[in-house]
Amino acid sequence: MTATSHYKSNLRDLFFNLFEFSDIGRTTLGRGSFTSLDEAAARDSLVQLEKLCTNELAASFVATDQSGVELGADGRVVLPEPLRRSLKAYLDNDWHLLEMPEHLGGLGAPPSLVWAGFELMTGSHATAAFYLSTLFMLRVIDRLATPEQKARFFPHALDRTWNCTMVLTEPDAGSDVGAGRTRARPVGGDEWHIEGVKRFITGGDSDLFENILHLVLARPEGAGPGTKGLSLFIVPKIWVNADGSLGEPNGVRVTKVEHKMGLRGSATCELTFGDEAPARGLLLGNVHNGIAQMFHIIEQARMAIAIKSMSTLSTAYKNALAFAKERVQGSDLTRVLDKTAPRVSIIHHPDVRRMLMTQKAYAEGMRALCFFAARQQDEVAILGGHGSKDAAEIDRLNDLLLPLCKGYCSDKAYEILAVSLQCFGGSGYLTDYPIEQYIRDQKIDSLYEGTTHIQALDLLLRKIARDGGATLRGLLGQVQKTLAEGEGGLELQPERALLTEALGHAEALLMALLGKMQESLYHVGLHGNRVLFVLAEVVIAWLLIRHAALAVRKLADAALGDDERAFYQGKVQSARFYCAEVLPRIAVDRRRIESSELSLMQLPEEAF
Repeated sequence: MTATSHYKSNLRDLFFNLFEFSDIGRTTLGRGSFTSLDEAAARDSLVQLEKLCTNELAASFVATDQSGVELGADGRVVLPEPLRRSLKAYLDNDWHLLEMPEHLGGLGAPPSLVWAGFELMTGSHATAAFYLSTLFMLRVIDRLATPEQKARFFPHALDRTWNCTMVLTEPDAGSDVGAGRTRARPVGGDEWHIEGVKRFITGGDSDLFENILHLVLARPEGAGPGTKGLSLFIVPKIWVNADGSLGEPNGVRVTKVEHKMGLRGSATCELTFGDEAPARGLLLGNVHNGIAQMFHIIEQARMAIAIKSMSTLSTAYKNALAFAKERVQGSDLTRVLDKTAPRVSIIHHPDVRRMLMTQKAYAEGMRALCFFAARQQDEVAILGGHGSKDAAEIDRLNDLLLPLCKGYCSDKAYEILAVSLQCFGGSGYLTDYPIEQYIRDQKIDSLYEGTTHIQALDLLLRKIARDGGATLRGLLGQVQKTLAEGEGGLELQPERALLTEALGHAEALLMALLGKMQESLYHVGLHGNRVLFVLAEVVIAWLLIRHAALAVRKLADAALGDDERAFYQGKVQSARFYCAEVLPRIAVDRRRIESSELSLMQLPEEAF
């Protein structure tokens, strides 16, 4: 595999989601604060970014994995030179300004367009995307900081491309953020000294950026236990004076760089604060509201991981498809006993076609789910943003969709990537093809920013329960509306019938779990992931049917070109395959939950 050959984007399906299905040229662009780009400019931006990602970003994909990062003698993380070139190509062309608001000198692109760009970035080089995507935290600082703090960090942080990190995890706490022991001691004004050790900090250091702003959760002296006792602090790697000039190195240092199975060029660091010199920090917004503030970052990160998983599966599918069209092996199955039958490319074999369509349907379904959520984020921003009364209903829908996006995409993409590898036969196990690196780089997605089960608990115990299930009922009501209106006509009647049956099973499954919860919350622990997957699959099937209905209308145009006709035919088949292959399993999931019992929880540890 050459260094630049691995990434195969699906810009056509991306455009379908943005400009045909969501129609953001009408529904988003030109509304609210999103007036700097029209549809033509938005399309051109993605075309140009796709070129950069396919070439400059993808160029260092293999070399970065082979080299990894090093912790230098001076305590700095040293990036591989090919990765540095890729990152500089992105930054030197000011692509990081796409998502920044206009008052910070950016283009103010809407979330759907920003996430489309992120799909291209992370599909071509996830490690590079991680270093670049954390710049979004500057938007969080701009939103939550005091006027004095904003004056300290802007415009310098953007003009000189300072990076950011989210600093939550501790060695003894892990996913239990509320168990964190990092301390904060006030020293005057909004300045504090931070003491403690954090681990698994993505992009915790690098020698590319002049400065890094660490956003650190810590417990102020005298604060209570749990997450409510935490506050959020800006702790610069190099202290930033009130006028924005750089001061002395701060008391935060890298004490370890983790060695990982994938994403080897992404510096996952252990950071130690205040052991050799004071680690000076500013209380963000000068308010003790740390966990709520950090969730502005966490939920953005969860969406990013969903996109990363989906885009990895998408390029894996495109690579498998190209291989299947070129690899000649065996005769057509209907002539398998004919020794004189010509050899055919493996895309002619039914099993290979099944594997290819599995990848296609899942990748397109995940993209549909993610960009349906992105469209809600557009509307929230247009209606006033998080906390706005006008946006509250849509904001709750977006909150409900996030664990579906992150939990489902991260978990299922890993499963389906094995199907991608299978298409290559033994060659897929070699480093000649990118699939093995895709699998290694993607596996982390179901583990960090909240494991799959944390997403499930968030969905069931927080996102659904907080309004008594009203937001979920509203979402399922949209599904029922599509079914009642017969969207897609006779062409998609079988798919609507499958979805009708699956929706009934999903609703019964939820009621069964609700009843079981009266007995013990252990039932949620045993079946939470299953419920998350079921709800995601119902929503994905609904979206794919709606996509297919749009495709059916497009196919009625006799003047449609061959390539476009093939694209829309593929959209219809993705919906058919997903509905036929995935939805029938929901009946089994219902029976599992209805018959749930707790003998597993009663088993003595010695029996395992």
